[in-house]
Amino acid sequence: MKKFLIVGLGNIGEEYEHTRHNIGFKILDFFAKKESIVFETKKLGDIATYKFKGRTFILLKPNTYMNLSGKAILYWLTKEKISIDNLLVITDDLNLPFGIIRLKTKGSDGGHNGLKDTQQKLNTSKYNRFRFGIRDAFSKGRQVDYVLGEWSEEENLKLNERLEKATELIKSFGLAGINETMNSFNGK
Repeated sequence: MKKFLIVGLGNIGEEYEHTRHNIGFKILDFFAKKESIVFETKKLGDIATYKFKGRTFILLKPNTYMNLSGKAILYWLTKEKISIDNLLVITDDLNLPFGIIRLKTKGSDGGHNGLKDTQQKLNTSKYNRFRFGIRDAFSKGRQVDYVLGEWSEEENLKLNERLEKATELIKSFGLAGINETMNSFNGK
């Protein structure tokens, strides 16, 4: 059975729950609710397992806070003996319009501390990442307040449809592979 590690980046704690920076957690929570699976707190994060068409998807929400996400990712890749090719890291992206999806197989951290730590711990920038656009609607010097801010009313109205699309992407990643999934979902 093929195994995949799907990691949603975010920060633990109620004060971060509805923030833009926590879109990785939000996507995995939506996926788990839709598929009626439950997260359990385990070492370095909350874990849920989803089996579908001969595939096992291990969903991970690290509890190490965003800036130390790589520690949890490396631990669970190693523990579950999952190839780095079967890793998908979900994160927010200021450079994309709201809700736009960009899937990549490698790249820079783009100034994202969760990706920066992941790259350092995995010792490579070649891992699959799913960037979810949160747009850059903030004034100079207000980036931290913006990413740690909550979704606008307008964004909230569109969020469920975007979360649905994200769920489809995760399944496609496991079933069709990264290249076909990029072709089907990038820019959507």
